[in-house]
Amino acid sequence: MTAQTDMDPTPLDFDEAMERFDPVFGIEVHVELNTKTKMFCSCPTTFGAPPNTAVCPVCLGLPGSMPVVNHKAIESAIRLGLALHCSIAPSSRFARKQYFYPDVSKDYQISQYDEPIDADGYLDVTLADGSIFRVQIERAHMEEDAAKNTHIGGTGHIQGAAYSLVDYNRCGTPLIEIVTRPVEGTGAHVAEVARAYVAGLRDLVIALGISDARMDRGSIRADVNLSLRPKAAPGEDQSTVPLGRRSETKNVNSLRAIEQAIRFEAGRQAARLAAGLTVKQETRMWHEESKDTTPGRSKETAEDYRYFPEPDLLPVVPDPAWIEELRGTLPEPPAQRRARLQKEWGYSDLEMRDVVNAGAIDLVEQTVAAGVTAAAARKWWMGELARTANEQGVELVELTVTPQDIAELEQLIAGGKLNDKLARQALAGTLQGEGSPAHVMEARGLAVVSDDSALTKAVDDALAANPDIVEKIKGGKVKAAGAIVGAVMKATRGQADAGRVRELIMERVGV
Repeated sequence: MTAQTDMDPTPLDFDEAMERFDPVFGIEVHVELNTKTKMFCSCPTTFGAPPNTAVCPVCLGLPGSMPVVNHKAIESAIRLGLALHCSIAPSSRFARKQYFYPDVSKDYQISQYDEPIDADGYLDVTLADGSIFRVQIERAHMEEDAAKNTHIGGTGHIQGAAYSLVDYNRCGTPLIEIVTRPVEGTGAHVAEVARAYVAGLRDLVIALGISDARMDRGSIRADVNLSLRPKAAPGEDQSTVPLGRRSETKNVNSLRAIEQAIRFEAGRQAARLAAGLTVKQETRMWHEESKDTTPGRSKETAEDYRYFPEPDLLPVVPDPAWIEELRGTLPEPPAQRRARLQKEWGYSDLEMRDVVNAGAIDLVEQTVAAGVTAAAARKWWMGELARTANEQGVELVELTVTPQDIAELEQLIAGGKLNDKLARQALAGTLQGEGSPAHVMEARGLAVVSDDSALTKAVDDALAANPDIVEKIKGGKVKAAGAIVGAVMKATRGQADAGRVRELIMERVGV
């Protein structure tokens, strides 16, 4: 770990930092692939298995073990490269990246170095004001993941921990690392662009079906590099001003944290530069609780890792015909799909943004395909169901309700068997595992009461109990009938057909 020889000054406000300096950022995004087995062995990649149960001599790097490349991982890397407008290398190879740390038991990681499978691509991202920003991608390469360290005691970080535990189940899981070129010209939008870029990558890998993209599980995590440089003098081209020293904030695992980490680092670095201090080139750790970063270790260079070609693996030489075949499997780009669906559904920008942020776009699309209006689909998924998911701390897709359930619920409403209040009760039963909405309606006796004999009695009782309101209705104040409707609804536990109740009130009063 690099010792701090001087304390950081109080960070500048982000806006002040942006007024005084020009930010440049870069991001390395690690995407865990959803292959059934690991990158170089047949061990399963199941999340949440008991510690150190999904391991073998190959992923542990025991002497004499021989790796074999996962064909599906190569396919995923090529499809992602094509979707990112990269060129696919006619031949790429693996290398050994040497370093000592408990999460790599063989003291090296199999990665790609000077011959990556994907290179020279880009991703266009849309900002809040509707503008498009193009992020240039230098490379995307295949590698294996490291093990998972759990630091016991203190704050859960290695600093101050009493001891650490290592679970090697994750080691060897297929990864694709996507590395941007230095991203310039963002100005005060630097944090927004970085967040939008990672969000765009997440949407893309989900659309490709190559990862579950669960940032909370580490399926996607980002290393965020940031540097500041002086503002160009009047008439000077900002791109000619040399880049500043960068810090790298490691393993940031939420979109909000990416934005917050950049804003904090911008203020921290700006304060150092404004005080005449230098910025150390180092890795830093993001702390979600305090919303700040602390030093990790001095930043290594490629030479420090002593890369050399992996002697146990042949180069990857994909057939050009296969590459073109894979190009034909690419889905509609997420941004184009969102724009198309928003137009079809008639959603406002805010409504569509909420649906996307909630991860509900597929659920809404499937619900609409099942025969539900786009407005009703959004009402259920972004209302009752979103609140339930938030209370349970789960994603919408993890709820026990399906698009077909929502379609059935809407059919029951349209057929007059349920009103909105009763439909919510039926939906609650479905969420609790009681069956489909129709089954819950029957089991709980929730169906709307439309039988005239039962309704007439309830109406007569309500009229008898409210003679003053009856006189108002007879006197032409028909809106007063709402009070009688409310009384009948209360007496029938909300199961009366409100429209028929109003008709009966008018008939009985003689209006």
